Amino acid sequence: MDNDLLTRYAEITQKNKREIVLLRGSGCKWRRCTFCDYHLDFSPDIQSNYSLNRRVLSQVTGKYGKLEVINSGSFVDLDARSFRLILDVCLQKHIGELHFESHWMHRDAVDTLRRAFTVYGIRVKVKIGVETFDSRYREEILCKGIGEALPQQIAACFDEVCLLFGLDGQSRESMQRDIETGLSCFERVCINIMTQNTTKIKPNPGVIHTFLTELYPLYAANDRVDILLENTDFGVG
Repeated sequence: MDNDLLTRYAEITQKNKREIVLLRGSGCKWRRCTFCDYHLDFSPDIQSNYSLNRRVLSQVTGKYGKLEVINSGSFVDLDARSFRLILDVCLQKHIGELHFESHWMHRDAVDTLRRAFTVYGIRVKVKIGVETFDSRYREEILCKGIGEALPQQIAACFDEVCLLFGLDGQSRESMQRDIETGLSCFERVCINIMTQNTTKIKPNPGVIHTFLTELYPLYAANDRVDILLENTDFGVG
């Protein structure tokens, strides 16, 4: 609905400072991840989505020269007019760096996305949620739809990566291995801590405690690592 209660604009003032908007699209095309209910924020009504997105984008000031655009799915789920509006806002507000998110299934569309903005002098960074580089856990438990792709193969298409911690079966060693792999292959790593939602995947308090006490102190000050202890820590959602 247009008048929902979600916060859709915020500023990220720590590390890689940027504005961020939560737009609405036609919906995630994968929609099988066992831990995710973000895909519920969608509408098949293109005009309604555009009207909402226009209101959200009107809040962008360009103060940091960087804008992150998320939409509870992949960039391909946004309508053409919303894309044109994103470009117009970037040009009007002198935004030179633009961040999007995408599922692995849309990797072949990333180059076209980059070219569409590069011709206007706007750099595009695309983030993918892999949650873990343990492909067996990722596919059998989380159903990510990435198959057995290696970190280097994923990084050939994407600039930044999201990891998900606080799950049954994870350990200090597995989480640190994921972080270090992410840092070695990608420009930035975003760590999300699992929070209670409507799915069958539940947070594991013991694993979360391990992360907070043993790993958080090691990476909290790393400028290339964002850590979201709550899924709204970027200010939107």
